[in-house]
Amino acid sequence: MAAKHSRSSTPNTAADPKQYVVLARRYRPQTFAELVGQEHVAQALSNAIANHHVGHAYLFTGARGVGKTSTARILAKALNCERGPTPVPCNRCDACQRIAAGEDVDVLEIDGASNRGIEEVRLLRQNAAIRPSRSRFKIYVIDEVHMLTREAFNALLKTLEEPPEHVKFIFCTTEPAKIPITILSRCQRFDFAGIETGAIRKRLEQILEAEGKEAEAEALEILARRAAGSMRDSQSLLEQLLAFAPGKITAKDVYELLGAADEEHIVTMLEHLQAGDPAAMLADLDRLLAEGVDISQLVEQLLCYLRDCLAAAAGCQRESFLFAPPAVAARIEEIGRRWGLQNLLAAMQIIDQALMRMRYSTQGRLLAEAALVRICRLETLQDISELIEQLRTGGVAAPAAVSAPAAAVKKKYEPAEPMRASAGAPSAQPGNLKPAELWHRALSRLSGAAIEMARQFHKLEMPSPEELVIWFNPEYAIYKSICETPAQKTNFEQAVAEVCGRRVRVEFRLLENLTNEAAPAGKALSNHQRLLAAAKHPLVRLAGELFGAQPVRVNGPSENNPTRK
Repeated sequence: MAAKHSRSSTPNTAADPKQYVVLARRYRPQTFAELVGQEHVAQALSNAIANHHVGHAYLFTGARGVGKTSTARILAKALNCERGPTPVPCNRCDACQRIAAGEDVDVLEIDGASNRGIEEVRLLRQNAAIRPSRSRFKIYVIDEVHMLTREAFNALLKTLEEPPEHVKFIFCTTEPAKIPITILSRCQRFDFAGIETGAIRKRLEQILEAEGKEAEAEALEILARRAAGSMRDSQSLLEQLLAFAPGKITAKDVYELLGAADEEHIVTMLEHLQAGDPAAMLADLDRLLAEGVDISQLVEQLLCYLRDCLAAAAGCQRESFLFAPPAVAARIEEIGRRWGLQNLLAAMQIIDQALMRMRYSTQGRLLAEAALVRICRLETLQDISELIEQLRTGGVAAPAAVSAPAAAVKKKYEPAEPMRASAGAPSAQPGNLKPAELWHRALSRLSGAAIEMARQFHKLEMPSPEELVIWFNPEYAIYKSICETPAQKTNFEQAVAEVCGRRVRVEFRLLENLTNEAAPAGKALSNHQRLLAAAKHPLVRLAGELFGAQPVRVNGPSENNPTRK
């Protein structure tokens, strides 16, 4: 059956089992115009040939399956075509057909991984001096050239710098950083980009049309995204599906073949992770594994979708999503907005570490479950620099590093459960609360560094039922300043009002000329006592929680310290 709908001129031999050729080879691009996603490379090479500015050495770099070797063959055909050199090879002459089949004696394709030694390169140098058998140029295509040894690269330098006029070199690699700079400087480098999802999907549609097959649009979208920029990977997956599903290819077929979960289940799991609901998340995980989903595939899918949540949290548009399809884009944006950048980065790091451990463990499910539950218990994170700045300037935001997990966050000021008075005991209704009990109940509703500071008061007074005065010792003046900032003071007054059932104005004041009551007059504290007292200080406790630190020394006032030489 001829592939009359394909842009490729390679015949379709699928009807003959003995001559079967895989899709990636059958539909390999045969001209620069057929290259998908590499228009910049095609344009540059076509212009170089048309203007007779062809270099003697080229380096093609990029991920797997993006068209490096195909471009090398097209360039070889363009140079050795009977009508050439021409930007558009005829693909009909003997030279073009043999080059396309990898059988031309003057176009030598060498695997750098298996021909990496100095002896192989010395043989190449000797053969390069011999003129081509019938073609215009002798062309060496070295794939995975970064695998050559250092000695082999050194042996190649002289020939590469001053090659015979009839020799051209084309190097292909996925790791250009491993190639010596002395080689790079002698080549014209072209970087092959990852192919866009839309371009891959369109090419798959053309292949299906040529094969006389059908597939759901959603199925092709999943395949194109799964390929992650590699045209060859997408074609290999499509070939598997053609054998797996004899009829019309559906999205369900794709998920079953890949051992992956559909986008609805993935987004639902992310929502449970963000909400801090480990029970619901583990139930989803168990159900998916029972349906045949591969645990490693599932965790990788979660990581990929977290990437799109991160993009949404950073303010990117839906067009920048790499993995989440349009059907769930709105939910992905909402998850990103609720979770925030810091939490998403932490979640991605946890999953990435779990994936690395799962590769070398037979207990992949246990590792995955532990990582996902850990994400459910992530506390709301915040940049440490922001937290320090808030403390320094008297900011009012509670440090997220010591706040409750998302799953435990409830309505901030929900009404307190009324206290029950025991028989014969005085009433403990809100209206009869003493100032200290009222203040402690109000503070129990709040969290954060400012709340710990508010607990360090010296005494409390209620001059009237509508006013509560909190007195601080002079050395706690900074606590007073932080607690009485407008926003923080509003929080305190609202919490007090909810406890006692009426509006109460909260005032913070400093005591003047107050003597230290912690130690008897004339008796100095020991170093051990001072260290214990310092460890109870709210700021020291906060520093310990943030940095995992412990106080080891307490320095007295500067005038009491001996002068250091």
